[in-house]
Amino acid sequence: MLSRKYHSRDFLWLSIALMPLIGIALLLEIQPQDFWWLMRVGQETVQNGAVPIIDTISWSQAGRPIVYQPWLAGVILYLIYNVGGITCIFLLRGILIAITYGMIWVMARDVSNARLATILVFILGIASANNWSVRSQLPAYPLFVFCLWSLLHWQNGNKKYLWVLPVVTLLWANLHGSFILPFVLTGAAFFFGKGERKTLAFALGLMFLATLINPQGISVWKYIVFMLNSPSDHWFAFEWAPPSNVGWQMNIFFAWLLAFAPLAAFSPRKLSMLEWVWFLGFGWLALSGLRYVIWFHILLAIFTAVFLSEWAKRLVQPTQTFPTLNYGFGIFMLTIPLIFLPGLRERWMGDSVSVYEMSTTPLSATEWLAQHPHACSNLWADYAFGGYLSFALPSCKPWMDSRFNAYPPDQWSEYVQVSRAEDWQEMFDREGINLLLLSTAGQPKLVGAVSESNLWCEEYHDEYAVIFSRCEAK
Repeated sequence: MLSRKYHSRDFLWLSIALMPLIGIALLLEIQPQDFWWLMRVGQETVQNGAVPIIDTISWSQAGRPIVYQPWLAGVILYLIYNVGGITCIFLLRGILIAITYGMIWVMARDVSNARLATILVFILGIASANNWSVRSQLPAYPLFVFCLWSLLHWQNGNKKYLWVLPVVTLLWANLHGSFILPFVLTGAAFFFGKGERKTLAFALGLMFLATLINPQGISVWKYIVFMLNSPSDHWFAFEWAPPSNVGWQMNIFFAWLLAFAPLAAFSPRKLSMLEWVWFLGFGWLALSGLRYVIWFHILLAIFTAVFLSEWAKRLVQPTQTFPTLNYGFGIFMLTIPLIFLPGLRERWMGDSVSVYEMSTTPLSATEWLAQHPHACSNLWADYAFGGYLSFALPSCKPWMDSRFNAYPPDQWSEYVQVSRAEDWQEMFDREGINLLLLSTAGQPKLVGAVSESNLWCEEYHDEYAVIFSRCEAK
């Protein structure tokens, strides 16, 4: 099933697939929800030599115990940011996307050919680019595909790559809470695969031991249980909700899923029992929660390559190749997207493409707060704004931020209610709120209600944010 012979033209096709995807990765804005607080965790971990175990970001939950399982992702982001600023953060995303989709291309090419792999990876890339936010899940993508690659080799009788599994699990257990996924893949392989099970069982044991190498030890498994049962995440974070066929990217996903049935029925190539188990298991996950769609989408692309492999053989292969030209042009195409890096693109694109998602990243409002530190007392802010403040201005602690599981569901319910301008004054009085940092895009009703109140005075206003303080405090 796995072809190992590669040619220079294969590298050229790989470059054609990756060039637009790397370009997209370098153009996507930084979204603040998980990025800035992760950077704050990384900063505190590096400076203190230990992962924070209590909340130091908000004032409403200050001193409460908290677990930062993805601490390593925060440390990596913080160190890279310190070395090269936001430009290196974008470069890191481009590299991770290139590795992830490059490995998917390899697996698709191994069961079909280079051109079909290029088409499938390109479609997969544009359909899943909405999952490329810089967050702890991003480095988990290449880890997932390396697990898949190792197990597909094992399935075909080659067990020499099983060492990848415990190494990947060691990293994953410190990067993102989805580190249970390699166990799902490998456990299914053990029961339904065709490879040698004794060595795979040994690899599974090493994988479990690898998860214990983290600041929480075996308690890291409690984090998974906590996340899977966290009402704050499940009730208020949209990524935990089932996917809906809204937007062109989800249109592609559901169309691909619907097309999979006739492909499976009419293709002369068939999936193995293990591949069907993976398909059904990850398909169920994807349809139960938006956050799982990308894992299933990766499998869809590889299995589609299997079904279309016989058709792909009919494509005429070139009889002449020019290795030097192929490699040279391929490398050139892979370097072209670098012109989209922040710091370079402004020279020829101006400010037409934002580095940050401006509607959720209050750059100018935060500068005002930094210039008025005395005003930053008992701050109530838009939750995304709070995420940005956690790193950009740690001295200005918000009532809450974008760490969904750091706050009880009652607090999130109250946040949603106040953002809708319902009983907001009573809540601000009860909590002793003195300063507001509101989003014009996310909280227009609250901005309007506070503007009409004679108890609050506007201190700052721009296109994205408004700052109010209590008039009697002036």
